[in-house]
Amino acid sequence: MDAKTAVDTIFVGRDRAYNRRFQQMCGHYLVDPVACTPASGWEKGQVENQVGVVRRRFFVPRPKFKSYAELNALLEDRCVAWAKANLHQELRDQTNWDVFQAERESLVPYVGPFDGFHAVPASVSKTCLVRFDNNRYSVDARAVGRPVEIRAYAERIEFWQDGKVVGQHERAFGRNKDVYNPLHYIPVLARKPGALRNGAPFKGWELPPAIKRVQRKLGKVPNGDRQMVQILSMIPTDGLDAVEAACSEALMEGAPAAAVVLNILARHREPPPPLTITTPDALRLTCEPVADCKRYDSLRRPNHGKVTGAGRDGPAEALWNEGRLR
Repeated sequence: MDAKTAVDTIFVGRDRAYNRRFQQMCGHYLVDPVACTPASGWEKGQVENQVGVVRRRFFVPRPKFKSYAELNALLEDRCVAWAKANLHQELRDQTNWDVFQAERESLVPYVGPFDGFHAVPASVSKTCLVRFDNNRYSVDARAVGRPVEIRAYAERIEFWQDGKVVGQHERAFGRNKDVYNPLHYIPVLARKPGALRNGAPFKGWELPPAIKRVQRKLGKVPNGDRQMVQILSMIPTDGLDAVEAACSEALMEGAPAAAVVLNILARHREPPPPLTITTPDALRLTCEPVADCKRYDSLRRPNHGKVTGAGRDGPAEALWNEGRLR
């Protein structure tokens, strides 16, 4: 039986119409897929025999690991150890590792892991949630009303819209789970700041201590929720660490208010002052100009309370002739 994730259509003999993503993976790893022959049960035994050899060779004793990265590192170590300890089938005077090292320069370089994901389109609900595999995940509130592409990986799930990631979560397994990112709902809080207290996405939101202290102090003043929303809205642009540092500085100054925190963040975003450039001696003036505005006082001649212009015989022409006006 051909896996539906790899084969779209089965033709006569070994001909298959492979799935587009499966073909991309084979092209990435330079693998030429070979399909099974219909009604040839003995091929199944050959495949199972090879699987058994790999299981006994690299999975005995059974490995224990906490992540796929740890498992891959363990399997790499076991493969290298086996290659160094066993002779090559044809070159009996060399180990598999020796032959591999001799051929390494002729091999195609490894370009990295294949970006393997299962992509499906989906719609975004009015509550900024996208349903996938019996669970719901939050996305940016600005993505509501337009479709998104779900990219499901083994350990995470991403949501793309217009070529940008509008949501990313660890993949949840089970049924009827709601996975939230409170930052996705910041634009909603701008219209409904009271949701910060009892809204489902914000329950159990662990904020840094300085931001939490500012939130507690603002909860005791009028319009405190709206001020807190203004502070939280700076996290996507300035970063959580910068907002926490600004809140700490505001608390030290004894002014835990949104205007103060925003002002601190704005000052930190300002570029540093330009460096002072020392003028080279070759460009230094030998006769620096002197700012003397008294030279122009002679151009003003009172005439019935008005200032006359410089005519042909006026003071400007006289100064020019004297060489004082250039």
